[in-house]
Amino acid sequence: MSRTEPHAADSHDLIRVHGARVNNLKDVSVELPKRRLTVFTGVSGSGKSSLVFGTIAAESQRLINETYSAFVQGFMPTLARPDVDVLDGLTTAILVDQERMGTDPRSTVGTATDANAMLRILFSRLGKPHIGSPQAFSFNVASISGAGAVTVEKAGRQIKERRSFSITGGMCPRCEGRGAINDIDLKALYDEEKSLDENPFTIPGYSMDGWYGRIFKGSGFFDPAKPIKKYTKKQLNDLLYKEPTKIKVEGINLTYEGIIPRIQKSMLSKDVDSLQPHIRAFVERAVTFDTCPDCEGTRLSAEARSSKIAGISIADACAMQISDLAQWVAKLNEPSVAPLLTALRHTLDSFTEIGLGYLSLDRPAGTLSGGEAQRTKMIRHLGSSLTDVTYVFDEPSIGLHPHDIQRMNDLLRQLRDKGNTVLVVEHKPELIEIADHVVDLGPAAGTGGGQVTYEGSVEGLRASGTITGRHLDDRASLKPSVREHTGKLEVRGANEHNLQNVDVDIPLGVLTVVTGVAGSGKSSLIHGSVSGREGVVTVDQTAIRGSRRSNPATYTGLLEPIRKAFAKANGVKPALFSANSEGACPNCNGAGVVYTDLGMMAGVAAPCEVCEGKRFQAAVLDYKFGGRDISEVLSMPVAEAGEFFARGEAKVPAAHRILTHLAEVGLGYLTLGQPLTTLSGGERQRIKLATNMAADGGIYVLDEPTSGLHLADVEQLLGLLDRLVDGGKSVVVIEHHQAVMAHADWIIDLGPGAGHDGGRIVFEGTPADLVATRPTLTGEHLAAYVGA
Repeated sequence: MSRTEPHAADSHDLIRVHGARVNNLKDVSVELPKRRLTVFTGVSGSGKSSLVFGTIAAESQRLINETYSAFVQGFMPTLARPDVDVLDGLTTAILVDQERMGTDPRSTVGTATDANAMLRILFSRLGKPHIGSPQAFSFNVASISGAGAVTVEKAGRQIKERRSFSITGGMCPRCEGRGAINDIDLKALYDEEKSLDENPFTIPGYSMDGWYGRIFKGSGFFDPAKPIKKYTKKQLNDLLYKEPTKIKVEGINLTYEGIIPRIQKSMLSKDVDSLQPHIRAFVERAVTFDTCPDCEGTRLSAEARSSKIAGISIADACAMQISDLAQWVAKLNEPSVAPLLTALRHTLDSFTEIGLGYLSLDRPAGTLSGGEAQRTKMIRHLGSSLTDVTYVFDEPSIGLHPHDIQRMNDLLRQLRDKGNTVLVVEHKPELIEIADHVVDLGPAAGTGGGQVTYEGSVEGLRASGTITGRHLDDRASLKPSVREHTGKLEVRGANEHNLQNVDVDIPLGVLTVVTGVAGSGKSSLIHGSVSGREGVVTVDQTAIRGSRRSNPATYTGLLEPIRKAFAKANGVKPALFSANSEGACPNCNGAGVVYTDLGMMAGVAAPCEVCEGKRFQAAVLDYKFGGRDISEVLSMPVAEAGEFFARGEAKVPAAHRILTHLAEVGLGYLTLGQPLTTLSGGERQRIKLATNMAADGGIYVLDEPTSGLHLADVEQLLGLLDRLVDGGKSVVVIEHHQAVMAHADWIIDLGPGAGHDGGRIVFEGTPADLVATRPTLTGEHLAAYVGA
C-alpha cells in the first residue's frame, strides 16, 4: 500500500441509515458524519425521535446487548431490531433522554448520581464516632437484629446451633427513610352514619358491589347492616388496622386487611404526583404530610447523624448546596481515602460545571424538572475518557434560560471535540446554530411527516424554504398594548426550597410569565404557593402514565361519550365498544397484536389474524353509528373526527368539545386510537393541556408549554393562550422562551442567580419595561431577542 492511499480503517467516518420505517418514517435514508455535532429538527411529531432514538440508538444498544451471553441477556431489556434496511458505521450509543427521574419517594439527587454512595463510604471511614459500615449511613437500610436456633448439617448429622445477627442501617425508624410522616383523616374514608350494606366508603375504588364488598361483608368481623358509628372498639380496630388475615368467602380464599395499611401500601407508598388524578385528589383531601419530628426531614437515624467529619454530619452534607459541598470536600485531605475523594470531587464539580450547583443532594429526584433530570444524567459522562462514542441528546435546552443555553452549547462542543459523535434533537435556534450538520424532518407531523426535507449546513437550512428554515430567524415583537388585570392572587412569605420569604401579587385576567435562570425558584414559587389553591388547573411536565392500550381517546375521556352514542344507537351495552372490556377480540384480548415471547431474544408481535388488528370482535363491528363502525372511528385523525361528531346523525356535542380542544393545541393529525407510548414529548404535553382545558378553573398554570414544540408551533400556542385569557381565564406560564415572554402582559422575574443566589423577585412589570430598563439577565436576553 502506498503512503498516499488512506488506511482502510479511516474510511468509516459516516453513520449510514437506509430505508428506516420506524413509526411514521417513510423509507428515510441519511448519512451522518462521525465526530461532528448533528442536530435533528422538524415539527413535533415529524419523526425526529423515531430516527434518532428508535432507529440509530436502539440498534446500537441492541448490538451491544448481543455481545453478552444468553444468561446475562435474560436480565436485560429485550430490544427488537428496528425496521430499517441498512444501518452501518454505528458506534456505542449513550442516551441522555428527557425521561423524568424515578418518582420513588426515597430517590434523591444523591442516590440517583452515586454521590450519596461515595459520601456513605467516606463517613464510614472518617466519621467520628465510628458507627459502622456504609449502610449505617443509608436511609434505605433499616436497623434490624435477631437471634434463634438454626439446624446445620455437618458430617451427615444435623446439629442445632444458636445464631444471632444484626444490621445497622441509617433509616429513621419513625418515617422509614421518607423524611415525612402522614396523618389520615378518618372522616374522609367513610360515612360513619352508613352500614356496609349502604356503601359507606369514600375511597376511590372501594365499592361494596365488587371484591371489596365481598371481603368486608364476608369476613364475619362485622354486621353488614350495622352503621359504623355503632361498632365496638375491636370492630373499628379490625376495620381500620387489622393485619392481613386469610379468610374464606363463598368457598374462595381471600385476604382481609384493615383499610389504613391497605391505603398505605397502594396509595401512600408512591409519589403523590405519580398517582392518577382522582386518587391524587383523594390523597390530598384525606392525608396530611408533615416533616418527621424525629429526623427533622433528613430521613436518617440519630446515630447516623451523630457521626461527623470536621463538624459536619452526612445529613448536613446532603442538605448543603452542591457548590458549597464541593468546596467543603476540596478541603478534606486524607491519603487513606484519596481515590474516593478524587471521584467525589469530580462528581460534585460536574454538577457545578453543568449548571446544577444550586441543587442539594437531598432534593427528591421526582421534583426535578425535565431539563434538570436530563442534565443530572449527563454528569456521569462529563470528563469521561471514552472517545468515539455516539452521545444522543433529547432537547437538552429544555428548562434552560437563554443565559444557560450558552453553557450547554459549550458542553456539547466539548464532547464533540474529544472525538465523539453528538446527535441532538432540538427546536431552539440558539442550539441549532452550533450544528456542523442539520437533518430536518417533515414536512408535517404524524402521517404527514417522516421524510427528510433538508440535510446539510445551517446556512443551507436558512435558504431551504422548509418550515424550520423559514422560522429559524423568527423573532416575536413586543405587544403594542397589554391587558389590564382584573384582580390579584396574593402570595406571602413563600420560602419553599431556595425562596427567601417571597411576597408577590400575581395579576389575574391576563397572561403572566414567570421566568428566571434555571434554579432561581420559579417552580418552587408557583407549584408551592399557587398550584394547590382552589380553582387552579395545573398542567406540569410529569409524564403521561399509559400502556400501549391507552390512546388519546381513552386518556382524554373522549371514548366515554362515543361508546354511549354507539350503544344508544344500537340498543346494546356501552362495554361492547371497549377493546379493554366486553368488545375485545377473544384471540388477542383487544391488543390487536399477538405477542410471542422468545426468552432473551426480542419478542415477536404479529397482527391478530382473527380481528386483523382492529381489536374488536367481528359482531361488534356490525354495529354502526353515522355509517361508521367503532374501529373506523378510532382510526380517524382528530380533525376528521371533529367534523364527523359536529353535525348530522353522528352529532355528539360532548365528543366534539374534546376534539375541538385537541385540534386547538395542534394535535389535529393524531388518530384517536394511536397508542400513547408512540407519542413524542411535545405531543404528550399538549394532550395534557387539551384534557385540562375542559376543567373547571379560573386560573391555568402551565409549566414550560413550549417544551417539545417547533418554532412554528409556538405561534399556535401563543394564539391558544390568548384565547384562554380572552375567554375570561387567568394564565400563569413558567417559561424561558423569549417569544412567550414578549407576548406576556406581565412578567415576574426571579433571581438574580440560582440556588441560594436566587429565590428573590428581581423584576415585576410589563415586557416593555423589562426591555427598556434591562435590570436582569432576562431583560438583556429579551432585549437582544426583540432587537431593542
